[in-house]
Amino acid sequence: MREPVRRARTADLAGLPEIERSADGMFASVGIVLPAGPTMIEEVGERARVWVAGDPPVGFAAVVDVDGRPHLEQIAVRADRAGRGVGGRLLARVIEESRGGLTLITFRDVPWNAPWYARFGFTALPEREWGPRLRERWEAEIAAGLHALGPRVVMRRG
Repeated sequence: MREPVRRARTADLAGLPEIERSADGMFASVGIVLPAGPTMIEEVGERARVWVAGDPPVGFAAVVDVDGRPHLEQIAVRADRAGRGVGGRLLARVIEESRGGLTLITFRDVPWNAPWYARFGFTALPEREWGPRLRERWEAEIAAGLHALGPRVVMRRG
C-alpha cells in the first residue's frame, strides 16, 4: 500500500512520538541504543512543519528553520513499515517543499542514515560553512551523548 504524504493535522500529532520510538528501536540492530527521554518530535513541538505518510500516520518528517534554511530535524517510519518506500516518499516531499536547500544531522555510517540521504543528493557540509544555530545543534548533540554512539555528519542538499 502506498501511503499518501500530506501535512500533519492536529489530530495526527499525538501518535507521532510512538512512531519515532518504533523507528529509534531499529538502531539496536547496528549496536546503537538511543538515550531515553523525550522524542525529537516532542522537543520541536509546534515549531516544526510536519508531513505524515498514511492515515493514520505510519511515518513523519519534521522540518524546522536553522540559520534561515529548512533543516530536517527528524524523519521516522514505524519499524513494521520500514523498507517499503515510506521514508523516501516523505523525504521527496520535504525536498520539494524546501526549494532553498535543506540541512540535516545524521549518523554517518548507519545504512539508512547518511548513505540513504546521499542517494537523494545530500552531501557532507564542511564545518566552515555551518551557521551559528547549526553549530549549536551539533554541540547539543555532543552534550546529549549522541556522538558517543557513532560518528555523526552534517549534510545538505541544494
